[in-house]
Amino acid sequence: MLSLSAARRLSAGARASRSLQQQSGRSSRTSGGGCGVVGTSSRSYIPRPLATGITPHLRSQIPSLFYSTERVLQLRTGKSKNEPLPKTMYDPSRETENCGVGLVASLKSVASRKVVEDADEMLIRMSHRGGVGCCPASGDGAGMLFGMPDAFMRTKAKEALGVDLPPQGEYAVGNVFFPPENPDALRDCKAILERLTKQRGLKVLGWRPVPVDNTMLGQDPLDSEPDTEQFFIANSGPKKLSPRNFERELFRVRKMAEEEGAANLGPESGFYINSLSSQTITYKGQLTPEQVSQYYLDIKDKSFISHLSLVHSRFSTNTFPSWER
Repeated sequence: MLSLSAARRLSAGARASRSLQQQSGRSSRTSGGGCGVVGTSSRSYIPRPLATGITPHLRSQIPSLFYSTERVLQLRTGKSKNEPLPKTMYDPSRETENCGVGLVASLKSVASRKVVEDADEMLIRMSHRGGVGCCPASGDGAGMLFGMPDAFMRTKAKEALGVDLPPQGEYAVGNVFFPPENPDALRDCKAILERLTKQRGLKVLGWRPVPVDNTMLGQDPLDSEPDTEQFFIANSGPKKLSPRNFERELFRVRKMAEEEGAANLGPESGFYINSLSSQTITYKGQLTPEQVSQYYLDIKDKSFISHLSLVHSRFSTNTFPSWER
């Protein structure tokens, strides 16, 4: 049944349509200013009604003002309704666009090693989308975002911190860059993150150094290579937060920490939070696509499994490459 409010809106739309049609009819008959010129037909538009209360059958009776995928393809390609449409929006003439992005995911949200390995292979196959410096081992940047590898993180937290993590979704892990070879900055930046985390009502679990292998890096990324550590947080403060609010507070901690760090150490000091979430974690850097899984030993660990991965091969255009970019 159509609701009364929806019926009133449709009735008002119909009246407006008739009025427009009548006005356009009068204008077409009188156009020409008495010079005997035949008036051109005017196009009438039916006001788009609100979707609330409109049944699928009724919507099918309304002129096609709702853009379908087919309609978008028609507009993009300039083809008429009777011409065959392409199956995708891919256009070979746009192959000049830079950067490469890809996604691998389990449609059933089942974590597996295959998702990780397929994502790594996809990233490597997009090396032509990324840029390098004069040295081929100095990349413009590349990275991989993963759905939180829960089993892997539980094992590493136990080994490094001696703690058992809360249920999945009730803890967060962040990958954090710190200024290289600067113990004072490392201490100060950690203190900022820990203080802000506690102020937001969250519990600090500890830090884990991220194992890396930099033997394949070029001179440019080596000169600015940061120290990387993982920050573990639990949603177990005085007042437990909902999943949405937990993510919101993690975002606030991240932004406030970066702003305070920049105020104390200056812009682009090397202090940067790659990710801080209960749902995902990001491994990135001033790397080539081939170097991401070689550099971060976590990704090569067979127990590192995930249900999704988003990868990025960067081509630096208007900015210089750096670890945080």
